[in-house]
Amino acid sequence: MKNIAISAAILVSLPALTGPAVAQEKTLTGERTTIVAHRGASGYLPEHTLEGYKLAIEMGADFIEPDLVVTKDGVLIARHEPMLSGTTNVADLPEFASRKTTRRVDGVDTTDWFAGDFTLDEIKQLRAKQAMADRDQSKNGQFQIPALEEVISLVKQEAAARGRTIGIAPETKHSTFHAALGLPIEDRLVDVLKKAGWTGKDAPVVIQSFETANLKYLNTKIDVRLAQLVDGADVDKDGNMVLEAPYAQPYDFVVVGDQRTNKDLLTKEGLAEVKTYADIVAPWKPYILASKQVDKNNDGKPDDLNNDGAIDERDRVLAAPSSVVKDAHAAGLQVFTWTFRSEPKRLTSDFEGDPAAEYKAFYALGVDGLFSDFTDHAVKAR
Repeated sequence: MKNIAISAAILVSLPALTGPAVAQEKTLTGERTTIVAHRGASGYLPEHTLEGYKLAIEMGADFIEPDLVVTKDGVLIARHEPMLSGTTNVADLPEFASRKTTRRVDGVDTTDWFAGDFTLDEIKQLRAKQAMADRDQSKNGQFQIPALEEVISLVKQEAAARGRTIGIAPETKHSTFHAALGLPIEDRLVDVLKKAGWTGKDAPVVIQSFETANLKYLNTKIDVRLAQLVDGADVDKDGNMVLEAPYAQPYDFVVVGDQRTNKDLLTKEGLAEVKTYADIVAPWKPYILASKQVDKNNDGKPDDLNNDGAIDERDRVLAAPSSVVKDAHAAGLQVFTWTFRSEPKRLTSDFEGDPAAEYKAFYALGVDGLFSDFTDHAVKAR
């Protein structure tokens, strides 16, 4: 992929970035944007595997992201969700057929195999698989599911071998759900980080969560950086965020009857509150730079801009950037955003199928960090 400049078409769509030359906004610290390998090199290998993390590090990732869930015997493992069927071969193993059950996750009844019903030894009998059907499935069944300690060991080894700092960005998945099971994540994570010697503000660690109460608790227990994730359900035809359960609010808000939404976290008042317990706000990228559909003939249907018979991201155009980055920086918060994926069908039409153009648009807006499935593309465009 060529390391190209933002196209003229993109500049037209990004008036805030134009002028005599592209106005490059600064990150909060003035340092270059941090690239976090989203679930490892998940564009190439099954997510949350040691092999995927190592590949992402080889590609130049600054941080890798292990999402964390808890086993029956209280061990933190790297999985995107407590549900296992989407990322492992658990459904193919007859010895675990009886473990399939229904649990309520963030208010939604979910039938699956849950990590909390398996010991670590049993988890080690599973093998990872590629979660996205349109990606390479040839490595399915080859890799184990790692515990967090194994991930940290890998990172330390790679950092020493390469002579550079490599960090981890663990995400505490479904904190309220795990607490209700009697398997809370937070103190377990603190204990693992203490054993690793990673407890200070300068440690190569960023802990993330979509909930707020657990981050506030962690802020009293450890000094590593904390990141408030901000979710959304969808983006409507006009580029506005759609907020529907379970993506409308942090789930701990739902539990206590707090009516505020994820959007409220990104107001100036919301950002000021986030700053009291976190160092980073990490919204889904349409909160920063959204896209909208086109209906030039006013028939009430989105135009098929590339005439391929399907409506996807390639049939949307960029809206103007929001003020989220500037507002967060004014509040003293860094801004990380997610998730960058290189497949053409996941790129807005302005980017003309080139993921480098999307990265450059966000780099130009001054984002402090981003999560990518394709670390190599993010590094090359930086």
